[in-house]
Amino acid sequence: MPHPSLTPSSREERLDELEAERFDVVIVGGGITGAGVARDAAARGLRVALVEADDFAAGTSSRSSKLIHGGLRYLATGEVDLVRKTARERTAVHAMAPHLAEPCWMVVPARNRAAVTKFRAGIGTYEKLGGIADADRHSVWKGDEVTADEPHLRADPYQWAVAYREYLTDDARLVLGVLRAAVADGAVVASRLRVVGVSRDGDRIDGIVARCASTGREVSVRGDIVVNAAGPWVESIARMEQDPPASRLHLSKGVHVVVSRDRFPVNHLVICNTADKRSIFTIPRGDIVYIGTTDTSYRGERPLWPEIDLADVEYLLAPMTSYFDIEPLTPRDVIAAWAGVRPLIAQEGKDPKEMSRKDEVTVGPGGMISIAGGKLTGFRRMAEDVVGVVAKQLGRSLPDGPGLAPIPGGDPVVSGDDRQAARLGRLYGSEAADVLALGDAPLVEGVPVVTGEVDWAVDVEAATTLVDTVYRRTRVAWYVPEHRQALSEAMAARMAEKLDWTDERRADEEQEVKAMFADELAFRNGDGS
Repeated sequence: MPHPSLTPSSREERLDELEAERFDVVIVGGGITGAGVARDAAARGLRVALVEADDFAAGTSSRSSKLIHGGLRYLATGEVDLVRKTARERTAVHAMAPHLAEPCWMVVPARNRAAVTKFRAGIGTYEKLGGIADADRHSVWKGDEVTADEPHLRADPYQWAVAYREYLTDDARLVLGVLRAAVADGAVVASRLRVVGVSRDGDRIDGIVARCASTGREVSVRGDIVVNAAGPWVESIARMEQDPPASRLHLSKGVHVVVSRDRFPVNHLVICNTADKRSIFTIPRGDIVYIGTTDTSYRGERPLWPEIDLADVEYLLAPMTSYFDIEPLTPRDVIAAWAGVRPLIAQEGKDPKEMSRKDEVTVGPGGMISIAGGKLTGFRRMAEDVVGVVAKQLGRSLPDGPGLAPIPGGDPVVSGDDRQAARLGRLYGSEAADVLALGDAPLVEGVPVVTGEVDWAVDVEAATTLVDTVYRRTRVAWYVPEHRQALSEAMAARMAEKLDWTDERRADEEQEVKAMFADELAFRNGDGS
């Protein structure tokens, strides 16, 4: 059976296809929210088109903490319904994509029995809301158990810990898998197609006008319903329908920093408290550990690639020596970093860390459906809500959606134990063997990244630039940072061969990636630590 592919036979044919047909639903935004809506709507028999201004998952949906979790901390703010819904969605994502929802223990260090009792009360409620299976219920570690499971956690003062179940994901690859599921059911998707206007039939929005980044061609994509799932840019799309719409969004920046696992030997996801009483995570993955996240208002001009300030990095590193018996981490220990912008529903008088992560669906005066807010974990439920509004607007009764049907790569698979097999299994799931069949030679000697991954990125997952492949397909920029320069050069050579790049184009692609690597770590300039 052929693999559902995001890569068109040709760019012009894809643009012709979008322009030639009238769709039931036209979706703006190729992050997890738009992808989820496309999957749900296409599975229900609707004719779906989706356009993305940049690459799929280029924005917020590749810059999260990469956790499938219910948001335990929101219980403290009384958001019980939000926690219930998202906690239950964890097992849904695991059913759809077990390779992209890896069960992990989230560890809460505790100073004494009283703290253990307090944590167990909150976690027990969380588990009841989430319908957790008995085998996944939390456990209490004490003394030698703490040392055995997390040997560098300071025994004084943390003689206790409570460990509960969460899931580790790969956000960008989840987006790609969900989009491919939509394509398998007939959706037509295109990246690098920026919306520049809307079309109208009287007072009603009946499509969008988009400009192709590579050819400059403008295409009119007509549809009975337009769904605006543009994330941080949702209000800029809404302004095309009404001028000006009521402001609903508050942008919050989340920064994560990456250090070598040799430098920071952590075994589990560990919750640490910052000086301002926020919770941040240490998250091991392969040879690296990343720490995040910040939660500050963002008013800059780079929402697609937000600045990372030295203060952000120092804020994340500061608590580590309070929890772990290690030499203090400094900005010079950071070998990669990322920042993303969360589109939160604004709440007057509240800081970003206090704002709800609830989603909100609205219908504009021209019939455009916009969705804002929400969490990565809840994308499937959010999609069902949006498609419910679509059905109402269309006046149609739709069949059931895809539910927990596996996305591509989500069929059961047994991963190997070696580094390469484990890496491929985590990224590609049951399709790992197909990726390997395209080319099993290492791109760089001794590094478990193979040539087949580049071919797969181009041929199946619509990678058109080196940035696409390095950052969002193979994930080597953040997960294999010590070798990312050499890997990016090898990937550029392979992509140049497949896509007929000129020497000048290849050099430009390599320079852009190199500049992005430097920009991630620009906070270190002038830092003498």
